[in-house]
Parts: sequence; structure tokens; C-alpha cells
Amino acid sequence: MSTDSPETAGLHRDTLAVRAAVDRSQYGENSEALYLTSGYVQPSAAAAAARFAGDEEGFTYGRYGNPTVASFEQRLAALEGAEACISTASGMSAILMMCMGLLKSGDHVICSHSMFGSTIKLIGSDLAKFGVESSFVPQTDVAAWKAAVKPSTKLLFAETPTNPLTDVCDIRALADIAHNAGALLAVDNCFATPALQRPLALGADIVMHSGTKYLDGQGRVMAGALCASQDMVTKTFLPVLKSAGMTLAPFNAWVVLKGLETLDIRMAAQSARALALAQWLQVHPGVARVHYPGLTSHPQHELAMAQQSNCGGAVLSFEVKASDADQARQRAFHVLDSLQTLSLSTNLGDTKTLCAHPASTSHGRLTEAQRQTAGVVQGLIRVAVGLEHLTDIQTDLDRGLSSF
Repeated sequence: MSTDSPETAGLHRDTLAVRAAVDRSQYGENSEALYLTSGYVQPSAAAAAARFAGDEEGFTYGRYGNPTVASFEQRLAALEGAEACISTASGMSAILMMCMGLLKSGDHVICSHSMFGSTIKLIGSDLAKFGVESSFVPQTDVAAWKAAVKPSTKLLFAETPTNPLTDVCDIRALADIAHNAGALLAVDNCFATPALQRPLALGADIVMHSGTKYLDGQGRVMAGALCASQDMVTKTFLPVLKSAGMTLAPFNAWVVLKGLETLDIRMAAQSARALALAQWLQVHPGVARVHYPGLTSHPQHELAMAQQSNCGGAVLSFEVKASDADQARQRAFHVLDSLQTLSLSTNLGDTKTLCAHPASTSHGRLTEAQRQTAGVVQGLIRVAVGLEHLTDIQTDLDRGLSSF
């Protein structure tokens, strides 16, 4: 389904989240159907041949596609304003699919120093084994992105806001740099989601998602996706999916499809709590610094408010006060170990508030030099704010913060 089809044309994003790509069986169920099957019975040998060759529409094998998975893809594409979407088993597998589809030995990728730790490792180390070059630049330095461009540059990949420091990049400026170089711009929209930010409207070519996070919203399943043009999805990414099998399970697709229905209201409520918590942490005597785009003190506050629907999102991070790195780590661990209500978990996007120590978890596989470059210091704690009452969130964090 294209986003300008009669079923979705002109509808508000809130309505698309509930009504786009509703697939019903002959029984007419109101909730989207869940198709659990690994294969499909074909009407004839000729039809099977045509469908496997791509000359006729129709499902052929579970690794290649599924009606429930297709519904999720169509709905997310509608929310992002994309022509098409292809889903994967996880967010990282979506990044791998993107790189496998677009890059070959000798090609060059530019990324930010501040990206998610696994992304840095995948692009900077794992893809290097296959001859793909990479450069990592400061997230917010547009001139550095431009200076890093080579004749072999094929892709610029940005995460905005970043994990965990919430740095914000200028999507339109990076899109111009990429296109002037004959390259593509991909944006990881995991933190903001289409509820707050639509990178394609700002010039990006590809939007990547970890559906494991806010798209699901309750920490139930793993999922990933790429939103792009129909041509890119069909000709570049789908062949990789068919060969490599990064397939999203139908049940997981159904769970995230239902999660999309409440995406807007969850993001609004959780972002409001995050802003209030960030303001509270900013004046707490045990906190040295708070990273949150919704604060006027954030270096990219104005840009974030312009790109993110005037909203800072639901993730923040803060640094505990300490005299050195060892004390900072001890104090950060103390705060996390003192939690009684909130959860110590490296995931995010849940209705439950999740807290983590990035230096030893999400960025633990990086070298200390890489962590320092990314600003992931030992005293940093990331908080993905959920739907608990604000006072209870504050009380639980204050328990550890006020004891040193």
C-alpha cells in the first residue's frame, strides 16, 4: 500500500497509526489478523513460478514475506511518509541489511562518533573485514561531515538524537552534503520516532528503526525496519532479505503493529515526564550535567525543537558529581543499585522507566578511547522515561543521588 492510497490519503498521523494497513481475513475481525505460517499453498505451478520470479504478487515463503509483516511495514511507511518499508528481526539487522544492500568493498561510510555502540562496532570493525571503509566525525560539526567526504563515499549515517548523549544533528544539512557527493543519507529515528520527527521530509533517503523500542512500546519483542523509496526497498533491500534471512517473525510484527496504535500518546506522555525529570535533575546537588534536547541548556536545543515537533523526546542522560572516573563509576553504580521502583535495563522505549550505565553496557564493547570520544563517561546514567508518576521516578533516583 502506498501512503497516498485512497485508504490513507489526507489522514492525520494519529489516524494512520490506527487505520493504515488494517488487514482482515474473510471473518472480518476488527483487530488485525495474525498469520502464523512458514509457507503458502500456490494456486498453480505457473502462479508459483511467477510469484517466485517477482512477476506476480503473492506470498511464497515465510522468509520472503507475510501478510501480518506487510501490514506492519505499510503502517510504518505511512507514519514516516515513505513510499515503502521493509522489516527485519532487529534494529541492528536493519542496519546490516542497509549496509549489505548499499555497500561493497572500497566504499566509504561516514558516521558520528556518538552513535550507538553496536552501530560503531558493526560499521567500524565488522564491515572493515569486507573492505568497507568508515570515518567517524563529531555529531554536531557539519563542516567535519563535509570534510570527511571522499570520492568513494556512498553513505552518511546519522542517529539523532544520539544514544545516550542526545546529541542532535542537522538532518537537512547532512542530506545536502550527501546528495552533493552522490551519496545517500540514512537516519536512525529510534529515539524520536515518526511521532516526533520525520527525517524523509527533511531530505533523508532512508529511515532506520529498532522497533524493539518505542514502536512496540512495552519491551515485548525484537523488530527492525528501513523506510525508503519503493525502488530502493524492492531492488536493493529485498534481495538481501531473501538471501540472508533477517526476517521479522509474524508474531513480532503483529505486536509492534498494535504498538503503533498508541505511539503518539505514549511519546507525548513520556516526553512530558522526561522534560520535567530533566529540569529536576538539572538542579539536583548530586548531578553534574544533564543531557536532554528539551532543555534550553542543550547545545542543539533550537535545532531539536525545529526537527522534533517542539519536543525533546523521552530519553535523557545525566552525569553524577565525582572527583575522578573511578569515583564516578562507583557513584553511578550506587544510584542504579539503589533503585527500588525503576528498572535497571539496557533497553529503552518501554512504558516502564529503564535506567542503564552506558559505559559498561551499550558501549561496553568499545575501547576507552572510543568511549571518551563519544562522551560516554563512567559517571553517565541513561534514563528512558516511562509512564510512572513523576514523583515516584524522582524519589527512586534521589535515593541514590542524595547519599553521596
